[in-house]
Amino acid sequence: MVLALYFHPLASFCHKVLIALYENETPFIGKVVDLADKDASASFLELWPLGKIPVLHDDDRDRTTPETTIIIEYLDQHYPGARPLLPSEEGQRLEARLWDRFFDLYVQVPVGKVVTDRLRADGEHDLRGVADAMSTLGAAYDMIERRMADRTWAVGERFGLADCAAAPALFYAGIVVPFPKTHARLAAYFDRLMDRASVKRTIAEARPYFHLFPYKDSIPTRFLQDEPAAD
Repeated sequence: MVLALYFHPLASFCHKVLIALYENETPFIGKVVDLADKDASASFLELWPLGKIPVLHDDDRDRTTPETTIIIEYLDQHYPGARPLLPSEEGQRLEARLWDRFFDLYVQVPVGKVVTDRLRADGEHDLRGVADAMSTLGAAYDMIERRMADRTWAVGERFGLADCAAAPALFYAGIVVPFPKTHARLAAYFDRLMDRASVKRTIAEARPYFHLFPYKDSIPTRFLQDEPAAD
């Protein structure tokens, strides 16, 4: 088995797939993509002309798989580990896909809008778009707070697909738009996500690139250094 993941350590959508891989200790070769380097990105664009990361390539099946949710489902189907990331019961599988989409579309995408707007030159900012994104994030926070009233993970009794999406989405969202103090369940869910070994590893690998993040000065101290080793 030779799996290659084309990714960037700072990218939140890449974090989603890395967390899934680390949850089941699935062997893979990481290939960092620098889309700002025209020559370095040329081979990747041959593999996936849309130029979006992450992308998984499976040498054994000679198959290229884009899109985070599809990648994780592909891994669950062809390279299952000790922790299935999708429930076996069909109703819960639909629920997992729903909340996976929720965290991608209503947390990650709005955060991306706010972050990329900060990188724009003066005179090119989209104030209305940023305001709409902030509003969407606020509604999403409210929904997560209600969702986590009587559960540990987003769907079912185990960490799964939706939580793989939630961890990076909420990591960056909490930096850009801190969680309201009234949302204790959201904060507790976030802490459970951040305590996962797979999430800690992903954040640690992103740390050398934090200086590239426009909101780097707002990253909580807890994420800027490794936890001290246990005695």
